[in-house]
Amino acid sequence: MPTVTLEADRATAQVALDGPASNTVAGLAGQLVHRPAAAVDDPAWITAARDARHDLPRQLRTPLARFRRHSGPQGALLLRGLPVGDQTALPPTPTVPDSVQREPSVSAAVLLMIAGALGDPAAYRAEKGGALVQNVVPVPGSEDVQGNSGSVLLTFHNENAFHPHRPDFVMLLCLRADHEGRAGLRTACIRAALPLLDPPVRERLASPEYVTCPPPSFGPQQDSVVHPVLSGDPVDPDVRVDFAATTATTRRAAQAMEELRSAFETVQRTVPLRPGELAIVDNRVTVHGRTAFRPRYDGSDRWLQRTFVLCDLRRSRDHRPDDGHVLTR
Repeated sequence: MPTVTLEADRATAQVALDGPASNTVAGLAGQLVHRPAAAVDDPAWITAARDARHDLPRQLRTPLARFRRHSGPQGALLLRGLPVGDQTALPPTPTVPDSVQREPSVSAAVLLMIAGALGDPAAYRAEKGGALVQNVVPVPGSEDVQGNSGSVLLTFHNENAFHPHRPDFVMLLCLRADHEGRAGLRTACIRAALPLLDPPVRERLASPEYVTCPPPSFGPQQDSVVHPVLSGDPVDPDVRVDFAATTATTRRAAQAMEELRSAFETVQRTVPLRPGELAIVDNRVTVHGRTAFRPRYDGSDRWLQRTFVLCDLRRSRDHRPDDGHVLTR
């Protein structure tokens, strides 16, 4: 049996697959990889991966279903012991901008099967060409970029905070760790931070006094709209912020956002991902970032693969031509 732990001091949910469970997942992934004339973004391959989720071991399905219903006090789940393919046969870490996984692979199959257990995989046409499985790797010359190609400290953010249809979950699967083991996924959940905020600060954060700018890749068609940072149930709110792209429209709103930033730093948790580990972040209640690290660009740098998940694909129907998985605006 895999172990499921909820650490008392960090309340971080973790699932460690044992050998039989990991082998079951590897077998399902292998079947997907060897489907004839397949591509990761092909509708038939996506459907096959979604159907295969029913055959995932119960020890994996159960915690995923529970996490989907309620993501816990930290809004993050760490899965360990997942297959990602033969490490000795893993190609060099990509170094080009916007690199993605189009060819079927064990890691891509694992991501899409688990995405199917949480909802539906989704992507954005303006972001890495709409690929459902995207490489998160350091790119030469992009060290200072506040994005997945950089290697400096990545500030806390909700993924695509500017967008009306933000991912509900962000999945990050580690294929290769950085050389020095310094790169860590940082997460901070509003459920943990909320008690640190005074009522007036919460009220200000719930007012529509903030603007989040889209990245240039999404083009001018994405208009910035004024929005609150906290929304929904005041007791268990959603959060919408990107500390590198969100600005306040009033002085009091700016002060409240600084209070939130400080609270997130106080409750933040850092996990250095290792090969075969998958972090799932509830993008509705948890912000994430990354510690700084030093890439060598020698083919063995840190390599994660990322997939977004929408729980209710129907809500973005007007953004997805032909009812596909890619949002075009």
